Amino acid sequence: MTAVVEKPLVSGTRDEPGGPWKAVFALALFESRRLLTRIPMLLAFALYLGWTVWRAGRAWGGYPALQDADRATQGAPMLVGLAVLLSANHAALRSRRHGTERHFAVLVLPPWRRTVAHALSVVAAALLTAVCVAAQFGREALRPGAIGHGSVGELLVGPLTVLLCGLLGLLAAALVRSALAAPLMIVFCLFAFMFLSGAGTGDGWEQWLMPAVGEGTSNTLPSDLMGRPAAWHALYLAGLALSLGLLAVLVAGGRKPVILAGAAGALAMTVVGGVAQSAGESPELVKARERATVHPEQVQSCARRDGSTYCAFSEWGPRVGDWATVVERVRSLAGGSAREQGVVVRQRVEARYGLSSDSALDSLKRPHEVTVGTQWGGNRVPEFSAAVAGVLIAGDEKAATSICDGRIVPLMWLAVGWESDPLDALRRVRLDDSVTGSAMVLQPTNGLYMTEAQTEVLRALLDLPRGEAGARVKDRWDELTAPKITAARAAGLLGLPAPEGEDKCL
Repeated sequence: MTAVVEKPLVSGTRDEPGGPWKAVFALALFESRRLLTRIPMLLAFALYLGWTVWRAGRAWGGYPALQDADRATQGAPMLVGLAVLLSANHAALRSRRHGTERHFAVLVLPPWRRTVAHALSVVAAALLTAVCVAAQFGREALRPGAIGHGSVGELLVGPLTVLLCGLLGLLAAALVRSALAAPLMIVFCLFAFMFLSGAGTGDGWEQWLMPAVGEGTSNTLPSDLMGRPAAWHALYLAGLALSLGLLAVLVAGGRKPVILAGAAGALAMTVVGGVAQSAGESPELVKARERATVHPEQVQSCARRDGSTYCAFSEWGPRVGDWATVVERVRSLAGGSAREQGVVVRQRVEARYGLSSDSALDSLKRPHEVTVGTQWGGNRVPEFSAAVAGVLIAGDEKAATSICDGRIVPLMWLAVGWESDPLDALRRVRLDDSVTGSAMVLQPTNGLYMTEAQTEVLRALLDLPRGEAGARVKDRWDELTAPKITAARAAGLLGLPAPEGEDKCL
């Protein structure tokens, strides 16, 4: 009998180096290119970059506080996130729309691995957003006038928002196989954002459920008084994004232990971050804010320059030179003893309510002490200049803000007369941006009031050559700074036409 030896059948499949994960990464690379070149993505990134470039430097006048600049990177990525949500959802449903789902059954990749590839393409969009965020913040950080410290947690919000939105779109594709799901989710996200943003004014825990948490204030605080749970919020967003992504993989059929363990870990991250970010302000933070507001001298360092003292919070030390320059220019236009009078420039904040309030600073009755805020550049410069001029003439801030007579003319001459464009500086320091009529004059503390007649006299004085105008002010300094002087009397002393407007204070 002849024995027949049967040869084993040769499998038609080959084990490629790297196994199925090599195919996953190859598909992820392909999907990343497709995702980033879709029209909604291109439009979203174009708007994002255009808005960022246009807005750069406008909020801080070239003198950014980095603890504000990091939060400024969070809003625009939300637009990119919505585009990623739509694009990722459509990419995951592509085979169903085109009727090619049955062809994928003969490939090496099961549905859950294809879902992983789509999730990795969303990661690529988040990384590109991270590059944009880093460039935006880096530009502000490299400005010569930048001060303060940014937060990594705040900077992560933009990229994590994009990741969260993309994985949400992917999960929607796994649960609802309809192209209408993504647009409806975008509408829902917009309504949820508007509702939760209006639910609180910086104090409510529910606002931290949103990806980006804004503040209803332009107040700038020292970094250690911010009180925002940025690191915990970043952990919450990362956990939530991972939870959505792994849930999409589970729905697609991924039941491996590592996926189940990852989903449990992501859920734990979400819970820990969510609970920790809603814990509220610590007693230590409350005390530190109280001390910085009521007794700033206890936490400030001071420096002497040209007979004046400048006291600032530690992060604002580099700003002393800018303040000193303004003080010296204002004093150079003064006459009498005011020309040599030193001042104490004290930086003040209202930190007791955190970033949820824009409370004004009250004027203080401290001899020759001038308040300066935490913002600089733009309109803040003539406002500080007006405060210095008021203290030189009246002796203290409280008395200066009570001036309602012709002394406003020499005061405002000191405030804007040294500027390269005094008329523009006058416009920027007045509440209604006018250079005619009556108006409120802004200062770091309470403002001043200029009558129509006082404005006329000052305008006439500014029309003179600077040297001639300065000489007239110094020659008649004592009379010009005497209490109860009228605008007409000030005009006569300066050799200017009598004003025709009303000279009556509020």
